[in-house]
Formats: sequence, structure tokens, C-alpha cells
Amino acid sequence: MDAIHIRGGNALFGETKIQGSKNAVLPVMAAALLIEDVCMIENCPCISDVHHMQKLLESIGCRVSRMGHSLTIDARNISQDTMAGENVTGMRSSITLLGAMLGRVGEVTMAYPGGCVIGARPIEMHLNALRRMGVFIYENESGFTARAGKLEGAVICLPTSSVGATENVILAAVMARGVTVLQNAAKEPEIVTLCEFLREAGAVIEGIGGSVLIIQGGHRLHGITFRIPADRIVAGTYLMSVLGAGGHIFLEDAPVAQMRSMLRIAEEIGAEINISREGLNVIAQEHKRALPYVKTEVYPGFPTDMQSPLMAALTTSHGVSIIEETIFEDRFRIIRQLKKMGACIELRGKRQAVIMGVDSLLGCEVTAEELRGGAALVIAGIMALGETIVRNRHFIERGYEDICRDYQNLGGAVYTIPSDSPVQAAEGPSMDDKKSG
Repeated sequence: MDAIHIRGGNALFGETKIQGSKNAVLPVMAAALLIEDVCMIENCPCISDVHHMQKLLESIGCRVSRMGHSLTIDARNISQDTMAGENVTGMRSSITLLGAMLGRVGEVTMAYPGGCVIGARPIEMHLNALRRMGVFIYENESGFTARAGKLEGAVICLPTSSVGATENVILAAVMARGVTVLQNAAKEPEIVTLCEFLREAGAVIEGIGGSVLIIQGGHRLHGITFRIPADRIVAGTYLMSVLGAGGHIFLEDAPVAQMRSMLRIAEEIGAEINISREGLNVIAQEHKRALPYVKTEVYPGFPTDMQSPLMAALTTSHGVSIIEETIFEDRFRIIRQLKKMGACIELRGKRQAVIMGVDSLLGCEVTAEELRGGAALVIAGIMALGETIVRNRHFIERGYEDICRDYQNLGGAVYTIPSDSPVQAAEGPSMDDKKSG
């Protein structure tokens, strides 16, 4: 059974270690393609998106092996320039292989990437940026072929600060002839990690962390051992969990420097935050304040990936909260599922959600439709009275190594359901649950 079972209604207490970053490791794996050598990636999370990226690398000739949380990529021999199948169509991050393949072999044929229901996420921005570097692109209904006789450095200004387009330009530019100036580059920590990986491997990149990157192409890259930083979105998910359920938790290795916007929100809601070298200590109040207004923004603003977890936490706040989604047009899909649990949420147009806090959520059967919304439903289940079944666990496993283990470390009754077990979701809390609540 592709589901998670939760017995909710209790506060969280305990500590857990934050895994390596999904959004950082995938472009680093793509960047390893540029290196005719062996790279070792440490602190690599054991998640399904990494598995799909591994299969893609292997399909074009890389030798990839894993031992624990270390991933070794030997990209000395590339034998294919065509990528298709569900490893491409089922994972949006496969698009980062476009720039890497152009940089390594000058040509690639790809199916259109997929794996996302939260918005269109068109790749035209990626393609237009690469065209400025001398890439010719031939599209058809199922995919496209991109060719470059010789990649040339260029001045490129992205129309919006796109993480994926920034990654693709960087990956192509480090192998191009001459200098590339990328304006309006994304500044997310994952971009910084990618640049640091490439720089340690021998690339010359200036302006790392800023909106203008200057990349001197053509330098030979060499194999390195590189450690992936902790996942700010996973840490933020568990932060939102304790805000919603109450309690006192410690998040070991939480990348607090990357979480400033989340921590400000937590303090506005009423949490006590203490930062140490080892991680993040959070003491949450049982009665949390509403947020009059918050909107998602590009980094360093409040991340769109945290919008659904925040919404779940606010469903039982005291007062009315408003969340505006400015990044993806269809990121409120979770609302229907939260309403099944008793949440009171209204939409204003397509971009604003108004959350009117209720006394409690009630456990029931809900269905995850995408990664972060699925994690938010687990948060809601922890908060809810009674039992909750979250179906479509596979969405959550795209980005969370073992969400059940982590919540058990924090005192939550969160379990995977064995495939041969029948599932009977409770209609609501039992009388004992009501008394304890």
C-alpha cells in the first residue's frame, strides 16, 4: 500500500538529523557529467529523485555506485546522447542534463521533462538562453534535439530568476569558449552549491551568490570529493510540523543560514527559536498566532516549497491568515484535501488563500498529488485528532529520505503501511481521542 498512516493529536518532542539536499544534489550529479574523471558525492540523500537521476546517468554511459550516503560517478565514458523514458518524463530535474550534455558532447535528444503538477514550468526560457550560446534546437511533439558545434560565451539576461535556467546556463558556460555573463541569475543556495562544486573541480566562476554570474569557460575539470549541504526544505517541513502540533524539537544540521525567512515566520507565529552550531532548537506554543499576510518569493524570500507545509500549520491558528503564491499558479491543490480534514480555507482568485483557523483537524483519508503537498498532509495528520491515511506516498519519497523515521524520532506516530496490509482510515477521532484532545 502506497500510503502513510498517522495517529495524530499530540505535540512533537525529540530530535532528528536533516538529510542532504535534494535540490542541491541533482544539479551536482548533472555537473559530474562534465568531468572526464571520477567524483564522489557525500551526504547524498536516499530519495527516489536521486535514483531516477542515477538511472539517467547510467543510461548514457556513466558508472554510478552508492555506498550508504556516498555516491560515486565515473563519467569518463559517455556512450549515448539520447535520454527518454519515465526517468525523464517523471522528473522535472532531468532538464538540468540539457546544459551538461551540451557542455560534454555538444548534442542531446531528450523527451520533455515532467514530474510536476503545481504549474506549467515552461522550458522555453532554458532553450532561449542556450540559443544565445550557439545551440540549435529542433522540437517535436514528444521532445527535442539540441546541438552545438561549439558553445560560445554570451551575455544572457534571464526574464525571470529561474533556478533551472540558471543551472543550465552555468553547466553549458563552464565548457563554452570565452566568457558568459549571466544576469538576473537565481540566488538560491542550490545555485551556490552547484557553483562551488564546479569551482572546486576547476571551473572559474565569479559572483557566486549574487544575481550576476561571470563564467570563464573552457577550463579542464577534474574529479573531486564533494559534500552536499543539508536540505533547507526538509528542515523547514519539520519546523512547520512543530509549529502546527506544538512541542519542542531539535533539528541537527539544519542549515539555519538558508532558513532566515522561515525562522522569521516561525517567530511571528509564536515559536521560540535558538540557533547553535549543531542545529536548530524550536519551542512552539500550543496556541499559535495567525499570519496576516505572507507571500512566496524567490530566495531569500519565503520559498514556494514551504507554502503547503505552512498552510497546514496555520489551519489551527488563532485568527485569519493570508498566503499569496507568486511562483507557481497551481500550488493550492492541497486545499481540497485539508478541507476534508475540517480546515476552513477560501481562495481569492488563483493566487491567494485565506485560512480561518479552526479548533482542530480531524483525521481521515487524504491523497497526495505532489511532493511538498504530500509532506504538508503528513503535517496535518500529525496535528489532527484520530487517524489519517496519506495515500500516494511515492510523491513524498521523491524528496524525503524517510519521513516516517524522522517523525518517529520527533515522537510522532507516523508509519508506512506494508503493501499487503488492508487500510481502514478512521472517519474521525474516537471518544478517547476527543477526551485526550
